[in-house]
Amino acid sequence: MTPQVIDLPYQPDSAPLFSALVERPWPVFLDSGRPGCAQGRYDILSADPRTMLVTRGQRTEVRTGRAIQVSLADPFTLLQEALGPRRPGVSDLPFSGGAIGWFAYDLARRLERLPSLAQDAEGTPDMAVGIYDWALVVDHESRRTRLVAQDSATLAEYRGQFAAVLAGRRMVRPRAPFRVLDRVRPNLSHGQYIEAVARIKHYLLEGDCYQVNLAQRFAAPTQGDPWDAYQNLRARNPAPFSAYLATPDCQVMCSSPERFLQVRGDQVETRPIKGTRPRGADPIEDLLLAQALQASPKDRAENLMIVDLLRNDLGKVCAIGSIQVPRLFEVEHFARVHHLVSTIRGRLAAGRTAVDLLRACFPGGSITGAPKLRAMQIIEELEPQRRGIYCGAIGYLGWDGAMDTNIAIRTLVHADGVTRLWAGGGIVADSHPESEYRETFHKAAPLLDLLERRRLDHVAG
Repeated sequence: MTPQVIDLPYQPDSAPLFSALVERPWPVFLDSGRPGCAQGRYDILSADPRTMLVTRGQRTEVRTGRAIQVSLADPFTLLQEALGPRRPGVSDLPFSGGAIGWFAYDLARRLERLPSLAQDAEGTPDMAVGIYDWALVVDHESRRTRLVAQDSATLAEYRGQFAAVLAGRRMVRPRAPFRVLDRVRPNLSHGQYIEAVARIKHYLLEGDCYQVNLAQRFAAPTQGDPWDAYQNLRARNPAPFSAYLATPDCQVMCSSPERFLQVRGDQVETRPIKGTRPRGADPIEDLLLAQALQASPKDRAENLMIVDLLRNDLGKVCAIGSIQVPRLFEVEHFARVHHLVSTIRGRLAAGRTAVDLLRACFPGGSITGAPKLRAMQIIEELEPQRRGIYCGAIGYLGWDGAMDTNIAIRTLVHADGVTRLWAGGGIVADSHPESEYRETFHKAAPLLDLLERRRLDHVAG
């Protein structure tokens, strides 16, 4: 069955449209960062999935209506079964229905044998995915807003809701402002972080690996509306692979600059980030920082290691000879940082799907290190808490076989009255420990700034 599509009036900011959905079950907003982010193009909004898949450890709960099934099967297999056979989409829409959700970093425990040393303090699912029959898709390049659904009744229902928002007729119920109740605290002291870097460098010298991504976590008690916090975050740090998702377990506020995996037809793309500099205080300093990043032998070597890792991961499911690196070591500019980005492309082998690709490449190499398995084992040894959603992936897999997912960095997770965020970087043999420590704060700056501002507002109030 071909999906049905209608046009709605275009708005340059999709956040007001999402206000019609934020209180519905499992609302999702895959956010391009517009109008503040020039790199972004599509926003995808939806809610009310007909099926939800939630994985914790070895168990996946599949809920459709009131029916609940619990399975010990591979979560990626269950996801493929929920999507079913490939079906046509709307050719000029990136998403016409299918799966949207997150794949937490710790879902990798279903793929690799990893030690269990770190505390599972997050308590969030390893996978939380909804199957959505409809979506609102906003194309900021063509300046079009389209509502796509599988049937006319669904189309009419959501058309009425969005029309009321566009006409200013929909009353939005007041929601409690987001507040931070105490100081944000890291899970590693300065000395502990420096010691962890030293231990990684020992492993590097021993030949265990070439690079390890080390992260620290920040947390603070919070109350109020996470959607309020996300609207502030997207204004402070617009990014092309941002997202807001809410489930009964938690609310996820992501402002990621990094694409993990995209599939269009049989064409595959991944765009790893390795290498970061802060933005300058003036145009001259900003240019010098960007030039220093592009010329840095350390950052280029670090980036190249991950390019090689991802070429290998893509090679598990792509046609032989199809993998290419059309762009290497490009500097991209974001609200608070410059990043060094490379692009790797390939073509899916016959019979392979987007789910196969996600499984083969998960988690993304840019946030593990290389070789991937040994780097992940060292991460488990040195980071006190498991990462949860951080460094996993957020995005969609369509019924038409398309996929677009991010690397879940620059991400706030709110659950059980606590909001957490993480920041890290790749450690290599010539890493300077103090520089690596400072880099985590450059990356976390917009999230930490938001939390500190809301703490001061709470104190003042």
